[in-house]
Order: sequence, then C-alpha cells, then structure tokens
Amino acid sequence: MKTGSNEKAAGIWAVAAAYVSWGLLPLFWRLLDQIPAQKIIAHRIVWSFAFLFILVFFQERWLEIKKIFSSKKTRTTLSLTSLILGMNWFVYIWAVNSGHVVEASLGYFINPLVSVLLGVLFLKEKLNFWQEISVFLAFIGVLYRAVDIGNIPWISLSLALTFGFYGFFKKKVNADSIAGLTAEMILLFPLAFVFIILMNIKNMGVIGKVSFPLFMLLLCTGIVTSLPLLCFNYGVKKIELKTVGFLQYLSPTFQFFLGVFVFKEAFTLDHMVSFALIWAALIIYSISHTSFMRKYNGPGR
Repeated sequence: MKTGSNEKAAGIWAVAAAYVSWGLLPLFWRLLDQIPAQKIIAHRIVWSFAFLFILVFFQERWLEIKKIFSSKKTRTTLSLTSLILGMNWFVYIWAVNSGHVVEASLGYFINPLVSVLLGVLFLKEKLNFWQEISVFLAFIGVLYRAVDIGNIPWISLSLALTFGFYGFFKKKVNADSIAGLTAEMILLFPLAFVFIILMNIKNMGVIGKVSFPLFMLLLCTGIVTSLPLLCFNYGVKKIELKTVGFLQYLSPTFQFFLGVFVFKEAFTLDHMVSFALIWAALIIYSISHTSFMRKYNGPGR
C-alpha cells in the first residue's frame, strides 16, 4: 500500500514539475528575444528531433515509431498535429518575446474550456447545467477582452484553439507523448532543416551570426521541449485524470505571474474583469461533477 502511495506522490510531483516547467518557459524564451520567432521554431524542431532521436535510440523504441508510421491514417493525423503544434509554438514564442505573456497565459486558461467545446461540437458530448454556465462565462470573458482592446484577442484565442485542436486530434493517435512527439519532429524536421539551410545561404541565418552562449541556448531548446514531456509522461500514468486536470492550471498561473510581476506587463481593471470571468468559469467547471453541484442541475433537468 505504501508503495502505491509513494508512486502516486512521485506521479504528482512529476506532473507538477512538467507544468511548472512549461509555466516558467517564458524566462527561457526571453533569453532568445534577439532571434525572430520563426528561426527559434526551426532550431527548436531540429534540436528537439536530435534530443528525441538519442532518447528513442537508447530506449530502443524504434519499433514503436515504425508502428506509428505504418498506418496511413496515423501518418495523416500526425502530419496535421505537427503543423498545428508548429503554429502554437510560433504564436507562443512570438507573444512572449513581444511582451504579451499575460495574453498568452489567458489563452492557456481558456484552453480546457475550448477542449470541452470541441467535444460538444465534434463528439456530441453533453454538458450539464454548470458546465454550460462555465462555457458561457468564458465566452463573456473573451468577449469583454475583445471589446476592451477593440479587436479580437487573437493571441489568446490562437493559443487556446491550436492547443485545443492539437489535443483533440492527438487523442486519435495510439502513442504516448514521447513517441508521438518524436514522430511529429520527424515530420517537421525536413521543413525546419531546409529553412535553416536557406537562411544561412541567404546570409540571414543564426549559425555563426550569434554569440556562442546564445547558440548554446538554441541547442537547449530541444532539452527544454522534451524534458517536461518526460516528466509528464512518467507521472500521468501514476495519477488520476482529475488530478492532472487540476495541475494543468499551474502552467498559465506561472505565466500570468511572470507577465505581471517579472516582465511588468500592464494588468488593468479591464484585464482583471476578463480574467475573473474566466477563472470563475474554470472553478465552476472543475467542481461541476461534485455531488454538491449535482444537487441542482439547472431548471427542468
């Protein structure tokens, strides 16, 4: 019994470490703010591929990768998820290095509710009364933000939608996070590698143009991408899904505090109203399945 308890605790710590790492990543990306986002993404893909290649080699998991690519349906799905992931990475890194960490954190606060909405629209999943209220509050929060800035909050929505669709399609792939990410990097590697070569041919590349410490940071993009996934992959198998659902809010919370208190981004009363509506939506959704909330499931239900 004690062993099971220890394993669960180890799982919680591992998943928490993954989400905290993702939440602190803006600190790392800011160190690379001299480099355009598209070049950072290209190097992130190449060095993630290199790191994962070594990892898969030593874990002797090539048969697993081969099995993933043996299915045409899986290849097609992974081609789609890899492109969506690339878009998500680009928007996020651009947002962080352009002074929009708070907006980025809002996107990841919205993301769980976007996933719920995708389930309703495409999988015909049903929402109870309180879940409908939570989705409505999130919608009002986003709408309020749009009215406040006089435009669609495209950074937040882009991150929420790309990550939501990424998770939606990734569920159709029968592979764990490491094998799945390795397959995605295999698909993206040729595009990223050719882009880097072309940039260097045109004398617009990074190699040989940036300082040695900065280039070493670029090499580390593969590690900072893969290590949190290793922690997540280890821990998620040992704990309940509801615990994972609770811990996922660590990442945008850390991003939010970094944006406001470290990077000194603006956080006005209008920001507070929008965030408060979305936080309320998340709290209601998180407790919507409890017996206390089920006592009242809406009029006529």
